[in-house]
Amino acid sequence: MRVTFHGVRGSIPTPGPSTVRYGGNTVCVEARMADGTVIVLDAGTGIRELGKQLIRERYAAPIHLFITHGHWDHIIGLPFFGPLYAKDTHLVLHAVTPLARERTRDPIIFDGEHFPVRFADLPARIEHDETSVDLRIGSARVRHIELNHPGSCVGFRIDDDDGSSLCYLTDNELDPPGTATTSAAALARFAAGTSLLVHDAQYLPSDMPAKRGWGHSVVGQVLALGKDAEARVLALHHHDPERDDDALDRIAADADAWAQEHAPAMKAIVAREGVELELKG
Repeated sequence: MRVTFHGVRGSIPTPGPSTVRYGGNTVCVEARMADGTVIVLDAGTGIRELGKQLIRERYAAPIHLFITHGHWDHIIGLPFFGPLYAKDTHLVLHAVTPLARERTRDPIIFDGEHFPVRFADLPARIEHDETSVDLRIGSARVRHIELNHPGSCVGFRIDDDDGSSLCYLTDNELDPPGTATTSAAALARFAAGTSLLVHDAQYLPSDMPAKRGWGHSVVGQVLALGKDAEARVLALHHHDPERDDDALDRIAADADAWAQEHAPAMKAIVAREGVELELKG
């Protein structure tokens, strides 16, 4: 499996000189399976660059899209995904929960008010897949899990036939106020032994308690989850819009030092736009 980060920022795009190294696009992750199948996770502004890439390479197979939830930073790039405007594109829009099915049948972003083109008028062939369990896509198996986030959110695990795996848990609060939808222990079991765990790490301890309940996790909690899951690589993701490149450099150095001391079998990185990782089984 080959995983590429096309957008790593949370909440709102942050273009400018202070974010040029890690990138300012909101979240979008591409995963290419051993058989070449393309799975796209989230449609933030980063999906625009992915679309340009797919057009350049004349990618003709189905594109499989999973959206974790309907907050703007995860869907706002979709109207600017170039393949949607080509009639030979086959996009499979996967909706694994009842709420996702309701939202994807007629997405608000294509209602003619939030964007001038309506969903039904897009030239691409758009297929809705509402399979919720035992989902098979090309050479991969896809599972999902409910996350702790206001308005609901879904995480995904992709296991390829070559033994590599990706666990994508963005917009998740590991220590939410009140009763958690899914416990940290359950998430560690879901992500157990994964080749790459991508997890929301928007906050630092200094952001708390003011932002507790906002649906995002503190870096240290995410490192502990990666250790408990025995992930080979942990990518800190969904960066706060106020966090510039220098701040992310400091987080990267601290995360690397923590992993070397507490989880030497795990590599901890800060997700960076444009980075491509080849996962081994």
